[in-house]
Amino acid sequence: MKTKLSECVKALRKQYKLTQADLAYKSGISLCTIRELEQGKLSCRMDIVNQLLDLFDYELIPQRKAHA
Repeated sequence: MKTKLSECVKALRKQYKLTQADLAYKSGISLCTIRELEQGKLSCRMDIVNQLLDLFDYELIPQRKAHA
């Protein structure tokens, strides 16, 4: 199931014209983890996600939920 995070990572990767293999190499995160994250199949630790997002000058932070 796609998540906002998986969609964001994939969109950023494509915006920077990187393959999944390029992103894995540059971030130091395994190609398998990149693939699973983009497919929404994996629960990642926050530090791993931030390691990946750091390449794009983004970070994942805890945030209070918005209520309707």
